[in-house]
Amino acid sequence: MTTMTRRNLLRLGALAGAGAVTAGCATPGTTSVNAEPTVPAAPAGETITLTYWAWLKDLQKVCDVWNAQNPHIQVQASWIQGGNAGGYQKLYSALAAGGGPDLGQVELRSLPEFMLVNGLVDLRRYGVDDYADRYNEALWQQVSYVDGVYGIPQDSGPMALYYRPDLLDAVGAAPPQTWAQWADVARAVRDTGAHLDCFNYADASWFAAMAQQAGARWLRVEDDSWVIALADETTLEVARFFDAAIDEGLLTTAYGQFSTPWFAAAANNDIAGLISASWGDALLQGVSGASGLWRVAPMPRWETGYASSFLGGSSAAVMANSRHPKEAMEFAVWMTTSPEGINAMIEHCGIGWSPASDYIGSAREGGSEFFGGQPYNTEVFEPAAAPAAQNLEWSWWPITQQSFNILADGFRAKAAGGTLVDAVVAAQGTIVRTFRNKGLTIREETA
Repeated sequence: MTTMTRRNLLRLGALAGAGAVTAGCATPGTTSVNAEPTVPAAPAGETITLTYWAWLKDLQKVCDVWNAQNPHIQVQASWIQGGNAGGYQKLYSALAAGGGPDLGQVELRSLPEFMLVNGLVDLRRYGVDDYADRYNEALWQQVSYVDGVYGIPQDSGPMALYYRPDLLDAVGAAPPQTWAQWADVARAVRDTGAHLDCFNYADASWFAAMAQQAGARWLRVEDDSWVIALADETTLEVARFFDAAIDEGLLTTAYGQFSTPWFAAAANNDIAGLISASWGDALLQGVSGASGLWRVAPMPRWETGYASSFLGGSSAAVMANSRHPKEAMEFAVWMTTSPEGINAMIEHCGIGWSPASDYIGSAREGGSEFFGGQPYNTEVFEPAAAPAAQNLEWSWWPITQQSFNILADGFRAKAAGGTLVDAVVAAQGTIVRTFRNKGLTIREETA
């Protein structure tokens, strides 16, 4: 596995030298945090206040647990809109003005974009490696694929199959263990007028998770260049599978998971299952009259690849203008690894899967009435989140969201006679041009 360094990330441009590339991509008003001296910890006995901007509900209640135990390091939470819905723009604007919070919620896939504008602190300079063994290895790699560590994993979304056992029993089917079996079950379910799942053309992140599970690695760093392999054979096989499933009517494209029409269809017994992340359990409980009807099983597997994948996930990132980065890091570690921090995050914020290597949260250890008493978190999601079940070669890149938008634009063409395969191939070319337009060096993988 090639290790991406911050030096590589900032040098991968057509301009001469790392500094020129960084300057070309930087938000006005920011400077390279690597060039700044390490900020000393606050003197003993001095009271400081940290700020955390996040879209988590009731985050202040979590901070208050910390505040009661740490009178000299107080944390104030401020709510912002979800990342691309406005939260990121607010963070970027604050960075450019030389201000902003000590901590910001940044999705794992968005960390490289903030790194390119020098928006994040390298936590390795503050001893973060001392805490690495507290975290799930797969998630730690999502924040430390550079020569530093640029975020504290906050939550994630290991994936599994949610299903209605009564609707599967009605067609003599069991939860599918492979994607080939999934297609067989989907055909049987379709004969009853229901669907086993849906495919949302507008959201390419779900498709990316399927490719990730199959073993794809869309972008990587090699020497001083980005290498793209989005249209590799692994991804094309996944695209061919879902092309066929959509063409056969096994997946509905009329709506996306957890949309208003999806909830109506699920309540009407027209949805027999879905493959989604661990955080989908709370959303499923919004289906009218569904208590006790749903169960959870492991995600179907491809012929190659891994047992599961991740969909979503955030970090608590220390922002470049923080005056107290060490204390901010320590709070973030407490919040995401201590039992009291994790329990408070689940209770008050409804976070996704805990990033800790050895604690999922007390609320998730027992059975669930909604899921018929099944202890699905320990039975299904805990093994799905294990590093051995995940594609550790997958990493994000500086224009991830833009790449997803490009891919989604191509997917929409399928409704007019296009194919997902064509969309993947075309997206790779568009992403290459987008990289180069931003002054970043990229080449397509050769066989």
